[in-house]
Amino acid sequence: MSEEQLRLLHPCLQHRRYSRGNYILREGDQTNALYLIVSGKVKILIKDKQGREVILAFLGKNDFFGEMGLLDGQPSSASVETIEECHFLQLSKAGFLAALQQNFELAMVIVNNLVKRLRVADRKIESLALIDVYGRVARLLMDESELVNGTLVVLKPPSKQEIARIIGASREMVSRVIKDLQLRGCIRLEKRKIFILDQFSINKSASDI
Repeated sequence: MSEEQLRLLHPCLQHRRYSRGNYILREGDQTNALYLIVSGKVKILIKDKQGREVILAFLGKNDFFGEMGLLDGQPSSASVETIEECHFLQLSKAGFLAALQQNFELAMVIVNNLVKRLRVADRKIESLALIDVYGRVARLLMDESELVNGTLVVLKPPSKQEIARIIGASREMVSRVIKDLQLRGCIRLEKRKIFILDQFSINKSASDI
């Protein structure tokens, strides 16, 4: 965005800070702002009538949420909860819609983000339908990893309970898969990080349909 466009948006922006464990949006809430994550991390989740939780995604610095409700006027389809202390920039609905009308590049960022999330959703549906729990855990580790000094590392791995809620499995089954991957030398757990030592085997499990 140009400096002029940023200047015009300034009155529509507010800084918001939330501690860990706060709900920014709840499923069914009317969305009235776009949230840009300046720092911290949130999880996107849904719950059934029994209170069982399914984690749809984790979002961190420079990610944003709330755009779907602003575009279609529908209530939020999921809840957003902070899992770390978070700092947000909150852009009002009026400011968001005005920015889209005035800035084609910004509109394309929003469109590309929606397409990316749709592709992620397609991939998760594929996993649930066609891949066993072992493969789902392997795929999640690959998706969450990043290259650090030539080694793939999951720097902030989800807990085993969170992994279970993401892939639709029991915590006990996830624990068994993690333990087996360690015994086979595919991964190493160290200082709250997961090092992927055998990328070929992990990839094979993640794509073994």
